[in-house]
Amino acid sequence: MGRSVLAGLLIGTLAMAALIVVMMSVPTSDWSESFAIDFLAVSFVSVLTGGLPGSLVGLVVGALRIHIRRPAVPPPPPPVVTDRWAALVARAELSVRRVHAVVETVPPSPVREWMERIAGQFAGESGNVRRIAELGRALDADHHHPVSLRLHSVVRDFTAFEDEVGRVALEMVDQPSLDAVRVHLEVLERQLPHLGEH
Repeated sequence: MGRSVLAGLLIGTLAMAALIVVMMSVPTSDWSESFAIDFLAVSFVSVLTGGLPGSLVGLVVGALRIHIRRPAVPPPPPPVVTDRWAALVARAELSVRRVHAVVETVPPSPVREWMERIAGQFAGESGNVRRIAELGRALDADHHHPVSLRLHSVVRDFTAFEDEVGRVALEMVDQPSLDAVRVHLEVLERQLPHLGEH
């Protein structure tokens, strides 16, 4: 900002000095005496009438530059809902993340492809978990309300399914062929929680 003010002072002073010199271009008889007086007069008047307004303009320009360069403050994040409903949804979503992490440990194979398909279907149930929680929150349901009981049951199903996926992945360590674990995968697919079907 200081450079803008200095530039404004200099430009304003020089512009006013040029204007005054042009206006005073009347020839005089004693050039040496009048030059010093004219120079001081022109300098003083130029600073007052050109330099000060130029400094003000420079100050405004500098302030605008700083304001434009300053990054915009991002809006605050939305408030996080931390109630028992959110905690239950978070636990179900943790199961989904863990199932995907377990599937990632299985070597690339037809078994892994099958498990990835099951994990994808499991992840799709997260939306239903959130909807049940939103219903419970909207009803302000207590712990004995059917919505609360249903959500607790869903979370138990999700954690149980997570354990089953881990068990099948462990079977893959001992029996890596599809034929050896086909039955386990079929059972796992039948145990997949289907919230939209209840």
